[in-house]
Amino acid sequence: MDVLFGSATDAAALLRRGELSARELTEAQLARVDAVNPALNAVVEVRRDAALTAADEADAALARGEDVGPLHGVPTTVKDCLDVAGMRTTWGVPAFADFVAAEDATVVRRLAAAGATVFGKTNPHEMLGDYGQTVNDVYGRTNNPWDVTRTPGGSTGGGAAAVAAGLSFVEYGSDLVGSIRIPASFCGVYGLRPSADTVPLTGLRVPRTPHAPSEWLYLSTIGPLTRSAADLRSVLRATAGPEGVAARAYSWRLPEPRHTRLADYRVGVVLDHPSAPVSSEVAAVLSNAVDALGRAGAKVVEGWPDGIDPDRHAETFGFHVGLFFAFQQSGHDFAPLSEVIEQENLRMASRTAWERYFADVDVLLCPTNFTPAFPHDTRPFGERVIATPEGDRPYDAQPFWVAHAALPGLPAVSAPVGRTASGLPVGAQVIGPRLEDDTAITFAELLADVVGGYERSPA
Repeated sequence: MDVLFGSATDAAALLRRGELSARELTEAQLARVDAVNPALNAVVEVRRDAALTAADEADAALARGEDVGPLHGVPTTVKDCLDVAGMRTTWGVPAFADFVAAEDATVVRRLAAAGATVFGKTNPHEMLGDYGQTVNDVYGRTNNPWDVTRTPGGSTGGGAAAVAAGLSFVEYGSDLVGSIRIPASFCGVYGLRPSADTVPLTGLRVPRTPHAPSEWLYLSTIGPLTRSAADLRSVLRATAGPEGVAARAYSWRLPEPRHTRLADYRVGVVLDHPSAPVSSEVAAVLSNAVDALGRAGAKVVEGWPDGIDPDRHAETFGFHVGLFFAFQQSGHDFAPLSEVIEQENLRMASRTAWERYFADVDVLLCPTNFTPAFPHDTRPFGERVIATPEGDRPYDAQPFWVAHAALPGLPAVSAPVGRTASGLPVGAQVIGPRLEDDTAITFAELLADVVGGYERSPA
């Protein structure tokens, strides 16, 4: 069924017009999972009966002429670190293999309120602890739908592979160190890291922890992966905004994009850097994308923003990731207070520099990663390297490109912009102004008109 490789927005429109029933769509989705998932190991738990019951209820609501949500009847999945009532939340850890969530995460409730059917959960890397691969001792390894000998990225590798292979219309994942954006790039789909603190994290919690996580979560985000940029917008509108006490005090809306034509955009461009040199196979695809932007009339502005020191700020990002984990692990020794203050000042200096930059430039285009999907690597973390045409690169150089949006809390979309000569997807990262997520989303949507977007994988 070709609709399984289209957008969630288009599928919902078919249902509203009566050209397809939610029962038919859900049955087709489940059949696709049955046929393809054994080779990928992307979807790790399915609530089949509940999904079909929800589909029948969605059809009944349409038959009654009810006002329905933008994702009404659309099958979706979430990463197995988000709670879904009655389903296991394992984080890929054997000690949590039997933990069953008692209630839904906030985003799961909001997806349901928008009409979506959350029918399954997707594979994460163990404790979400790898940005390059997805494997754990509960469910095993997830494979890339473009080449099953290669990684789908991490740690939302299961979700990215599922969306790419037509196993789900929408995935909700998490992104601390590129865990949405890198898998989106490797699998050829769209992935959004929203502006920090716009999508509630309630329900993203290690099982059996006694309390909510620290509010020092300015680096941690959750967001959608989809087959179209327009779907990112729909899902963000459905899931973002305050909750609880905060929701009684203020509301949230998604600001309109700055422009609706490529020719009106001023686009910053950085395609390479010595700290994470982009392989020639990725560089060629990114260069072609920038050339296409120029032909479309976009104004290209080359170079990093004034006030951004890419190497130092990447190091600062690493420090703050360490600080994040220090707050999650009681009794964990960390840096002295003076260093914490220094690094926090660097983080805020980065935010100020980006705000100045976006007063004149609309988005910045840069690599999501220096490499396309690479072969599975079972060596210890510190022994891994990534082979490129120019030689081996350090495995731990991957976070460099995703760090620069995360440190100041900016929205960033990984958008598919083409494939390497060997046929592997390449993603470009579109970084937008803070809290102006739709500017980055709309730019990614328009970019697809000149470079192509999602392509169906051979899985």
